Amino acid sequence: MTVTVRFAPSPTGRIHIGNARTALFNWLFAINNKGRFIQRFDDTDIARSKQEFSDAILYDLHWLGIFPDATEYQSRRFEIYDAAVDRLKTAGVLYACYETPEELDLRRKVRRTRGLPPVYGREALTLTQEQIAEYQTDGRRPHWRFLLPNFSGDPQQPERTEVHWNDLVRGEETVDLASLSDPVLIREDGTYLYTLPSVVDDIDMRVSHVIRGDDHVTNTGVQIALFQALAAEPPVFGHHNLLTTALGEGLSKRTGALSIESLREDGIEPMAVASLAVLVGTSENVAAVPTMGELAERFDPAATSKSAAKFDPDELFVLNRSLLHHMPFTEAQDRLIVLGVSGEQAEPFWLAVRGNLDRLADAINWWRILREGPQERPEFSDDDRDFLQQAFDLLPEEPWSATIWKDWTGKIREATGRKGKALFMPLRTALTGLPSGPELADLLPLMGREGTLARRP
Repeated sequence: MTVTVRFAPSPTGRIHIGNARTALFNWLFAINNKGRFIQRFDDTDIARSKQEFSDAILYDLHWLGIFPDATEYQSRRFEIYDAAVDRLKTAGVLYACYETPEELDLRRKVRRTRGLPPVYGREALTLTQEQIAEYQTDGRRPHWRFLLPNFSGDPQQPERTEVHWNDLVRGEETVDLASLSDPVLIREDGTYLYTLPSVVDDIDMRVSHVIRGDDHVTNTGVQIALFQALAAEPPVFGHHNLLTTALGEGLSKRTGALSIESLREDGIEPMAVASLAVLVGTSENVAAVPTMGELAERFDPAATSKSAAKFDPDELFVLNRSLLHHMPFTEAQDRLIVLGVSGEQAEPFWLAVRGNLDRLADAINWWRILREGPQERPEFSDDDRDFLQQAFDLLPEEPWSATIWKDWTGKIREATGRKGKALFMPLRTALTGLPSGPELADLLPLMGREGTLARRP
């Protein structure tokens, strides 16, 4: 059997790092099992679903390094869902209900006062033809519920309503269907809720593993029953813990909190996002993993904690710096060209400055300093100005070797008696205009003698 997974968001907003966690879990599982990854848009809510969001989600996935084998839209598959509805009606497990929301709410309150679980009492199953005709005359349109089964299979045996499965992440799981209302699959206006299209698509697309957030655990009990009602083998389910903010707040596409788009615009590297999204809340140490292949090697769904994973967005910048500090020039080259960093000096420049970058785009600031000198005229005390005049007089003639910085500062130390911070800080300020930055031993050869002398106060 070919392993087939799917990522199925509703295109009602931009995906955030929590959604990316689910997408990445599926993608890495497919990589490790040489399987297929289907991007499926659950866009049956025509009013709220937008093509622009579908396109944006695909862009975000590509940026992260996820490239689906197929892309599907539920809004183009209604005929398949309609056929499944006919099968369920014929089997007698999809039944019409005519209660209004107010009537249902009242019934729930009555059941609570009697000490009963506030689930639907299946009153619609006892409606007479006359009652149904009266509702229809009043203009009521039915919603349709799925009749949750008794799994004993024998009317003489006690009812067994528990659904069991071995969860890929959480281990043995159980949902008692007796604690649930028969789920509504079709609204009064004829539109589908999430459950039916999802199960029908998983069957039709031969999805072998469903990996998603643990807020769907209860749904899984219902869906397994629906798979069986449609004479299909349920897939293997895995429910990972959800990501929250450091304060324990949930993430939402509607608010745009920590959206992939905002992280990209903030200069975060895709593998920093992927590393945090996958490793936080697992037994693995959270560290910057440079490639998706290496992340796949570290990925184990069973290593995921059952409790929610709190994370600090600032940790993304820690991972980002780690990735940049070790990024080879070949990986950065094309992006540096876009910034205007090119030519023979581009590679030694990158190797010199990468250890001081928070974002790759920050490299342009150092490129300008290298080419143009300090962006603001430095201020010096009279003593430091006199020291710098003497230091620049001692600048060796070209050609320069890789030891030019050591050679020059050695002469300065001998001539002035200065050493340590008193020697290096005025020189750094004169050469770069900043109190800290890349090693001057790496920058000085790139400036050249003429460029260095141009920075003389």
